[in-house]
Amino acid sequence: MVHAMAEATKTQTVQTIGKYELIRPIGDGNMGTVYLARDPFSLQDVAIKIATPKPADDDRIARRRRKLFYIEAKAAGMLRHPNIVATIDAGVEDDRRYLVMEYVPGASTLDRFCRPDNLLPIEHVVGTMLKCAIAFDYAHNQGVVHRDIKPKNIMLTQDNEVKICDFGLALITSADINDTQVMGRLGSPRYMSPEQVSEEMVTNQSDVFSLGVVTYELLTGVSPFKADNISAIARRITREAHKPLTEYRDDIPPALVHIVDRTLKKHPAGRYQTAMDLAGDLSLIHDEIRHTTNQLSSTRQFERVSRLSFFEEFEESEILETVKAGEWEEYEAGNEIILEGEFDKSFYLLISGKVSVRRADLEVDVLRPGATFGELGFIVNQARTATIVARDKATVLKIRSSLIERTSINCQLRFQKAFLKNLAERYCSTMNFIARSKR
Repeated sequence: MVHAMAEATKTQTVQTIGKYELIRPIGDGNMGTVYLARDPFSLQDVAIKIATPKPADDDRIARRRRKLFYIEAKAAGMLRHPNIVATIDAGVEDDRRYLVMEYVPGASTLDRFCRPDNLLPIEHVVGTMLKCAIAFDYAHNQGVVHRDIKPKNIMLTQDNEVKICDFGLALITSADINDTQVMGRLGSPRYMSPEQVSEEMVTNQSDVFSLGVVTYELLTGVSPFKADNISAIARRITREAHKPLTEYRDDIPPALVHIVDRTLKKHPAGRYQTAMDLAGDLSLIHDEIRHTTNQLSSTRQFERVSRLSFFEEFEESEILETVKAGEWEEYEAGNEIILEGEFDKSFYLLISGKVSVRRADLEVDVLRPGATFGELGFIVNQARTATIVARDKATVLKIRSSLIERTSINCQLRFQKAFLKNLAERYCSTMNFIARSKR
């Protein structure tokens, strides 16, 4: 009897919509709150955007919200692309409209990398925008213009794959849906195209302009049309030239500067005609950067890592295997390498520089070359328990478990031994810190 009452109470406290059990809010989108939820039949985690009518809305605003929801559900349902968040289901329950989407665990939105102190490497920016351009060209060919491209609507997964989301302000160009379109000045002011600001006809080239704004911010950490108010932003977008990228940094290839400048032309005729045209130029510059950027060769990388204590028992061939299985990454002082609460199955070996280990904004340790971090995520794929920040310019070797598994048996055994040794040392260091803090 008691068990039955407990089960009944548990059932009553679980919030649901449709067949889905709501777990917790994870974000806000246009016209709705996004929740992490679960399909009780497939046990699959999903993201659900719920649009709830607001008591203060008059009939006109309420109709507008309903139209926007219908457009988002329709637009998202038309698109099936690996770089666009998939739509699974949609419905209405008790006047609450909901959209069920693919859940992407551990993803970060690009606004995190639009700060001057946390910029991505140029090659990474170009690769990310290349994937975006290809995905948006697909959407445009399906008759969907996003109209709200901004860093918060583009995610990077744990494997650095792009996932575009939030088609809540989309324009669908199909003739059979024109009567339900919402027109006017729609979008986020800093990322609007001149034709959006002027409430003129919007085409796929409007999205090209917005992609240019996002690229500019990823390269500089600054908005090209920054101003104190919406009117001033609108004036800058429609009338004033953006500050040249070269005024912020001198390491951007001239060809990339030209690409960004072309996307930000005031008149659509001066821009790329399609997102695929933009993708073509980005692909060329991406290949050029990969071949000309000043990266260490495998031989030079070997010389640097072979001196570290982690590799002291490795054979030379096994060191080379490990280096080739990893990604060589560099971070400027203040850059976040991993973030507390994120999911990431990578393990990091510090090659040079120093990094700070922080928990809840408290520095608990400082790591030096030869140290490792990210061990728990590497083993059990749990959320990161600390934030790692570069104290000065730092170089790390980022290693994924799936790539280590492809190395030779001897290399794997050697790696596991060194890995466990470092894990034990980190454990002792943490215990010592706790003991000192209690004194």
